[in-house]
Amino acid sequence: MSTPVERALTLAAQGRVLLGITGPPGAGKSTLAQAIVDGATAAGVESVLVPMDGFHLANAELERLGRRERKGAPDTFDAAGFVALLERIRRQGPADGPVYAPLFQRASEAALAGAVPVPPTARLVVVEGNYLLHDEGVWSGVLPLLDECWYVDLDESVRVERLIARHVAHGRSPQAAREWVMRSDEANARLVARGRDRATLRVAAMED
Repeated sequence: MSTPVERALTLAAQGRVLLGITGPPGAGKSTLAQAIVDGATAAGVESVLVPMDGFHLANAELERLGRRERKGAPDTFDAAGFVALLERIRRQGPADGPVYAPLFQRASEAALAGAVPVPPTARLVVVEGNYLLHDEGVWSGVLPLLDECWYVDLDESVRVERLIARHVAHGRSPQAAREWVMRSDEANARLVARGRDRATLRVAAMED
């Protein structure tokens, strides 16, 4: 059985590939996605990681919309902008310039525009985020733009504790972190899990 990096390299050998990595919050999507990019790059395949989180709406806009306490839900992202970016990457030709993607900064909880260049020479574009398999509204346009989409599985109790520890590391008290996870993150996790059967395959989470 091939490793995730080996499978990604096999896909990229056929030309440019957009590979989705999805799963519930805390499952280890970012860790796996970065490992694939690092492994492919080490093997000589130009690769780039495009995170969906760069399309978080700004906190001020979430407050205006009354969605600040649900940050992370599907309607707290610029889904149309995310789909448009993937369409640009899919259409990008050898003579085109780079396509720039935004990057979410956890420390400030804000996105930084134009932070991730996707050059036309990149053969492997790894797209990571919660809602790649979501099939409601604009989100339904994501999956058709990906060559494959993998779902990251992790034991639920381990995943929840990881999430709580992450929120504590970013400044929440242990109690506030647990409350946020059980109220917000877990609601999103249940929604993400509904798309599991649409994944190309399911992969085990890596150690952080």
